[in-house]
Amino acid sequence: MSRFDTTGAIDCDVHPPSPRRDDLYPYLDDYWKEIVVTREVDILELNAFPERTLPYMRPDWKTSGDPLEAMQRNLLDPLKLDHAILNVVSGAHALFDPYLSAAICRATNDWLIDKWLDRDPRLRASMLVPFQNVEAAVEEIERLAGDKRFVQILTLSATELPLGRRVYWPIYEAAEKHGLQLGIHAGSNYRNSPSHSGFHSFLIEDHIAHTQGFATQIASLISEGVFTKYPGLKAIAIESGVTWVPPLMWRMSKDWRGARIEVPWVKDAPAEIIRRHVRVTSQPFDGPDDPADVAKALDHMLSDDMLLFSSDYPHWNFEGLDVLPEGFPEAAVSKLLRDNVLATYPRLGG
Repeated sequence: MSRFDTTGAIDCDVHPPSPRRDDLYPYLDDYWKEIVVTREVDILELNAFPERTLPYMRPDWKTSGDPLEAMQRNLLDPLKLDHAILNVVSGAHALFDPYLSAAICRATNDWLIDKWLDRDPRLRASMLVPFQNVEAAVEEIERLAGDKRFVQILTLSATELPLGRRVYWPIYEAAEKHGLQLGIHAGSNYRNSPSHSGFHSFLIEDHIAHTQGFATQIASLISEGVFTKYPGLKAIAIESGVTWVPPLMWRMSKDWRGARIEVPWVKDAPAEIIRRHVRVTSQPFDGPDDPADVAKALDHMLSDDMLLFSSDYPHWNFEGLDVLPEGFPEAAVSKLLRDNVLATYPRLGG
């Protein structure tokens, strides 16, 4: 059992099994049904996120039965969660064909509604939108905006262009209009190498590089002026770790003081903007092993509003029912489990 009472908590990162072609087939129109068969579009997992393989999938959470029933049995019921936000990290993010990507995103969202959201009132979801097809992304947001069970749009920590670029601004405008936030999940579409020195040899290197990707995306959103233009928007770094945030706050604020003439729209120190507009999920918690140092690591953020509860179920980062690290300040637990999440996602209270 968890060392903390999680009754009424809201889990911000829960993964249903990524749908395959047979799962999405009923939600595609006739043209795209023919395309996915003739082009043999089947498994839609990212190379950067092969979730059906170790070390991504906890073997004790694998099931040959109904995955929703397994989620209810292993997570929703024992932790007594009020809500859980489903995140599908899909190969749709990496497809070069912008029209196929839009079709897969649309079908995935309809699959989420039919097979998950309609079957358990505790579930909420991230909306998949094709960032490689901005017009279609806006259309998908408008199509599903009336379904308040979608609380954010989802993209990756390593993308073709930095997320602050103006080409993406119509997506953010539509998201802010409807109270949707920007979820940035660990993963890469491999348009670019995952490091400044090229491609890696091993999985551990790739995992470490995701942290750099998150920092790059947050720096881009701030520098390009996204949070100035869309003050209601928040960026949630999902499955990013936690301890990379304070160094980014310190370094970017320091450098901004000397270079801010080129970004006059950035009126406040980046550290302040990050505290207002950036949130991070609690799993995987990459803090110190010594419980006495956990609170000290969290104090570096100088805000107890930034951390959101997540389990990362059913992946290996999920520490069973011990959902928070030993040494986590009990005074901050209630905010982490529920209050911060409700403050971040306005559609959860709607």
